[in-house]
Amino acid sequence: MATAAARPAVLLRRAAALKRGVAAACPEHVQLSRSFSAAHQAQSQSQRASATNPDYAIPNPSRPTHFGFETVTEAEKRERVAGVFTNVAESYDRMNDMMSFGWHRVWKDYFVSSLNPGFSPLTSGPDPRVPQHILDIAGGTGDIAFRMLHTAHAVNGNPDVRVTISDINPAMLSVGKQRSRTLPASQQAALSFVEANAEDLTKTKPLGMSLSPTTPTSPPVNNSTTATSSIPDNSIDLYTVAFGIRNFSNIPAALREAYRVLKPGGVFACLEFSKADKYPILNALYKEWSFRAIPLIGQLVAGDRDSYQYLVESIERFPSQEEFRDMIADAGFVVSGANGGYEDLTGGVAAIHKGMKPRDA
Repeated sequence: MATAAARPAVLLRRAAALKRGVAAACPEHVQLSRSFSAAHQAQSQSQRASATNPDYAIPNPSRPTHFGFETVTEAEKRERVAGVFTNVAESYDRMNDMMSFGWHRVWKDYFVSSLNPGFSPLTSGPDPRVPQHILDIAGGTGDIAFRMLHTAHAVNGNPDVRVTISDINPAMLSVGKQRSRTLPASQQAALSFVEANAEDLTKTKPLGMSLSPTTPTSPPVNNSTTATSSIPDNSIDLYTVAFGIRNFSNIPAALREAYRVLKPGGVFACLEFSKADKYPILNALYKEWSFRAIPLIGQLVAGDRDSYQYLVESIERFPSQEEFRDMIADAGFVVSGANGGYEDLTGGVAAIHKGMKPRDA
């Protein structure tokens, strides 16, 4: 095993091998680069995002959408989702443990390792440890962001990676901020927390600024009138969202915002509960557990059946792997891979989706 002192030299030799096209040096990243490149060459101009977004991808507070199995407006869904996550913020990990039998921790580890933050074989320079800015959307409690920083700083030896954690819910961000205090000082310094609606990242504010007026029965929600800054076009290297996008009021709008803020060549990566339809027995068992057990446990453990009922229903309403892949492509991303643009985890109970913003965008 290489010592810490020898690691930079090892990484530089790996980078040189990648430059020579030696796939064995880091096959998964070389293959990713080649797959995206081949798909990009085959993708027609008509498949890319147009200069004007279609009507369905423009947020509309009065447009019908769904909140679990209920039909509501986009504005109402945003408020009700805020209420759900305010209620579960302190028990978020426990909630995910119940919904995935604890597998969410394994999935998150694999998700981050597949992205390998801090090491980029796509760079044109001799050293792959280039500065990176990662935007973790709906990342309030920090599960993905903290893993990203550990991999970048401690594993890949790249201290020039910083992560912005964005969430529409200040209660979730507060939990993440509290947890971040256990990180090494260098990783804490590379973190920032902002309140933002993923459907409009031109309006953000740092955690802790004045929020919308609230009452004990109405949770704080993002108020765009107090926003102080924008996430600029073409400014992000990697956009991640884990177990969050199914809760958005307008997913196509969020995908187009992801496309806007990513640099050409930047990657959109999503980890989300999905469909296990290919395995009927597993699918039946998982749905039985989800609809019968999880809301009941939520009632007994957290005194909150309704929030857990919504979360189960939101998984059922989320598009299939193929449908969501097509939504990503419709937003302008290049999607590719041996598995048709996505990777199933645990038989499809969850799935990873990736898309690259074309380099000539």
